[in-house]
Amino acid sequence: MNIKELAENIGLEKEEYLELVELFVETGKSDMDKLQSAIDEKNVEKVATASHSLKGASGNLGFEEIFEVAKKINDEALEGSLKGTPESAQVLKEKLNAIASLLLPDTNIYIK
Repeated sequence: MNIKELAENIGLEKEEYLELVELFVETGKSDMDKLQSAIDEKNVEKVATASHSLKGASGNLGFEEIFEVAKKINDEALEGSLKGTPESAQVLKEKLNAIASLLLPDTNIYIK
């Protein structure tokens, strides 16, 4: 993952980008909590809302893999389906934790 290139793609310096990544991971943790609760409740509207938030933020920062998984969850929820959503949510969690581990190793921001 080329941090400098990702930062330049959105017109930021590396340090500014990393600040946004930290905010993204912190917000992502909250969004994942909301997503998991919505999945547990089988509430497609709440799943769509939580996944939409993750999709937008990850797309803005250039995290294409997270964007694609969040988009898949969002699209399925908008169609009224949660099939495969728990597995996709686990993938999101793993990818968010990987970003936190790689880019923010000193923050201890991890999603359980």
